[in-house]
Amino acid sequence: MNMAILINKDHKIKSSNRNQVHLVQTEDIDQQPLLVEEQTYQAYKKLQGFLKKQGIEIGISSAYRTLEKQQEIYEEFIVQYGIETANKLVAPVGTSEHHSGLAIDLNVKIDGHFLETNDELYQAEEIWKKIHPVLASYGFILRYPKEKEDITGYPYEPWHIRYVGKFIASIIEKNKYTLEEYHQQFSGILVVNKKSGMTSFDVVKKISQLFGIKKIGHTGTLDPLAEGVLVITIGKASKIAELLTAEEKEYQAGALLGVRTDTLDITGKVVASQPVFDNANIEETLKTFNKTYKQKVPIYSAVKIKGKKLYEYARKNEEIKLPEREVTIKDMKLLETDRDTFMFQCRVSKGCYIRSLIDDIGKSLNTYATMTKLVRIKQGKFSIENASTLEEIDQGKFHLYQIEEALEYPIIEVNYDLEKKIIHGQKVPNLWQIKEKVVFKNKTKILGIYEVEDKHLKTWKNFS
Repeated sequence: MNMAILINKDHKIKSSNRNQVHLVQTEDIDQQPLLVEEQTYQAYKKLQGFLKKQGIEIGISSAYRTLEKQQEIYEEFIVQYGIETANKLVAPVGTSEHHSGLAIDLNVKIDGHFLETNDELYQAEEIWKKIHPVLASYGFILRYPKEKEDITGYPYEPWHIRYVGKFIASIIEKNKYTLEEYHQQFSGILVVNKKSGMTSFDVVKKISQLFGIKKIGHTGTLDPLAEGVLVITIGKASKIAELLTAEEKEYQAGALLGVRTDTLDITGKVVASQPVFDNANIEETLKTFNKTYKQKVPIYSAVKIKGKKLYEYARKNEEIKLPEREVTIKDMKLLETDRDTFMFQCRVSKGCYIRSLIDDIGKSLNTYATMTKLVRIKQGKFSIENASTLEEIDQGKFHLYQIEEALEYPIIEVNYDLEKKIIHGQKVPNLWQIKEKVVFKNKTKILGIYEVEDKHLKTWKNFS
């Protein structure tokens, strides 16, 4: 189950999520049987042990609840306080975090006894002030913090903590988010150093699981054989994916001479081969490819012709005329060479296939050539030196580019009156002589990207 799953009055827990919960049994503060999600309980025991060393004793007053138990509590509050107050204090059935087993209501022991009422728990604020700062270190967040009632839907509850895992808890703590704000506002661009053997989708799936966010995408697919820079968009940053699909990309590639495969890389089936002669002038041949030319799209690609992807034709052995694209190759240079292999580096325009380029180089050398290695070292402004592996990201060693940071447009901080117009998507005069696009933001966040229309600026993307 996604540990960062959002459960509130607007997001009921699905039965499929409830069925995924792995519960363990323990006891509450009254020594009565209690169920808690397994990872949550393990984290709680570590938190409990740490706090005990600080002279603070905690226990659990409530954790996992069935739908029936939640309905019982809800009805009791209606009888005792009325439906209006009940709705403020108790989650209707299906909307309680306790259904997940990830939420715990803590209690604290003072003078050898656990506190009995919520009023007493509120009065123990000095103790909560010591507990709350260490929650993230154990994977917990304070679920209903002060002055966030309009966002969470519930008043401040110093005892109600929620397990989301250390990775996400650290982000929420750093940004002072609620879980709602994390899902709504956390966004940016992540530059991943993809390993060979993974698909681009594999990387997206891993990032989605790690951050607990579904809205994850990428710009510029890398084949499983390829490695290097893969630009990932998270949350609202997905709106600018087209701006991050750089016009130019830079690669280092390896090739094997004398062999051609059906996929044009070493993972494919060999379809032709011939001996390689020592007199092949690779360096001079590479220089001739510093040019713009028509390149055939490889048959094993996702380009669509007549509604079908090219690789679908290939897998069914159906003949199809391969489309051609105009591509530009720049800065071709030989890195190393052996009798039948070579490595090179180049900058290419969007839409260029390095597999096809190597195949064309082989033809110019009067032989065959197949790609053996591919590393994307740069995509637009993002380079491999600034990319993080999935292992590094998992350890929190990464830089998340903000939307405005990733773009190369002017950034203008607006006053309150202009902010209101931008929020409502109104046109504004082009007082800044903007030529193409501009990023508008207030003191804390991006509001929108505007583009030129005659003497005005109009909304291109609204983030508010």
